[in-house]
Amino acid sequence: MTTAHHLRLIDGMRTREFPAERVRSGSGVSGPGYHTAFLHMDDDAWEDDEAGRLERRAQCLADHEALVTLLGSRWGAPQMISLWSAQERMMSGEEIPAPWADTVAGCEYLRMWRTEEERWVALALYLEDEGSGCELSVLVTEIDPP
Repeated sequence: MTTAHHLRLIDGMRTREFPAERVRSGSGVSGPGYHTAFLHMDDDAWEDDEAGRLERRAQCLADHEALVTLLGSRWGAPQMISLWSAQERMMSGEEIPAPWADTVAGCEYLRMWRTEEERWVALALYLEDEGSGCELSVLVTEIDPP
């Protein structure tokens, strides 16, 4: 997918109504108050060679930076939100509401913007601690972060 495609997807998520119940939607999930979509996913179906994995990681990182720049030109500098405390609270048994629970489980921080529709747009970058894995997702929600 191209950056232009990612922007069209994000714009569609920003303006689309939220469903009353959690449902799969394309490459993500939508539910009461939110939409999510994976923009880049590590997939076992890809070739196993290291060069291919490193190339996909580089593309994922480049797409993340391009989206941060383009979304920043719309809404200003993003808020950098650390999810460390929410991860700790979740591990201690606190229930973190959807859509944040899924995001908190796999991501250390988000870059977020508040839009004119009073919705949050968040980019989540998931990097493997070891290896070359990289995933990029977007979350559009009216639910404040934990």
